[in-house]
Amino acid sequence: MHLLPDLLDSLALNDPLAYLAVFLGVSLLMLWRLESMLDQGLEGTALGTLLLPYCSGLGNLIFVGLMLPKVGAGREVLTNCLVNNVTNLTLLLGLPALAWGLTVLPGSGGKGAKGGRAGGDGGTEAQINRLSLLLTLAAVLFFTGAVWLLGQDGRLDRTDGLALIGLFLFWQCVQVFDVLKHNARARVTFGWRFYLDVAVVLACGWFIYESLSWLVDWLAARRHGFISRDHLGWLTGWLMVLPNAILALYWAWRRRADVVYSSQVGDGHICIPLCLGLFALWAPLPVPEFAQHSFLLIGGATILHMVFLLFAGGLPRWAGAAMCVAYGGFVYAGLLT
Repeated sequence: MHLLPDLLDSLALNDPLAYLAVFLGVSLLMLWRLESMLDQGLEGTALGTLLLPYCSGLGNLIFVGLMLPKVGAGREVLTNCLVNNVTNLTLLLGLPALAWGLTVLPGSGGKGAKGGRAGGDGGTEAQINRLSLLLTLAAVLFFTGAVWLLGQDGRLDRTDGLALIGLFLFWQCVQVFDVLKHNARARVTFGWRFYLDVAVVLACGWFIYESLSWLVDWLAARRHGFISRDHLGWLTGWLMVLPNAILALYWAWRRRADVVYSSQVGDGHICIPLCLGLFALWAPLPVPEFAQHSFLLIGGATILHMVFLLFAGGLPRWAGAAMCVAYGGFVYAGLLT
């Protein structure tokens, strides 16, 4: 069944720009309807942490599946995951901070989000948001550290893949039990609109698969130029963070730093360790020196975010600028050296 190619063929729109527009459109639609689902009964639980990463990271999971039968695909999968995580933790948090500032816990001396006291409802909510973000960042640090250690021998094999998937599943279990604890205290009911949104999200997932499959095949068939199979990992990595980039800029403009942080940090859990672990089950995944340095960059950026959240309540503008510069160094080292 190829609904999207047949539809675009009938409209004489069988070209990369049309498939790119479909990918971005359905990705944003999926994330929009997921936000609606969170407003219809999922708020206040860790279920958002369980669902959001899978939806925002769906393209990366699909990319792994598409690359499994291809020769030499491990390098492209690794590059795709590195580009995704480094972009999320540096550029897509640095740019919003540079433009509007990312303040999860505003004010010094315990001020709340609206100028209230730290003991008020606004201040308590901001404190909870900060603690939740710190836990999510700690997970990124452990995930990245595990991949870095397992890749010291220059590759990730099947045993390494099982360890990474097991680590990811343990994190998911923590989130599931958090949901169960919440549901033991409060009764959560879902209306018909919730299930309609679920159907829309599933349909969006199918169209993401079809559009991404066509774009990957198109890039793989191009032999020359920057937009070609030579940079498949980089190009698909950038493609898959575009919806997140739009969300990050929008919520930063709305002064919702907690949403900006959670959308970017949670998305990285899917790439590292899940995507790398899944591919390593299929075939050994090479880990070159550039990847090892990139893991250190991800770990360093994660530690800096944790420090700023702890002591500054968010990411200052000057730190956002530094994150953007670090991302420029990452791209230069990966593409031009």
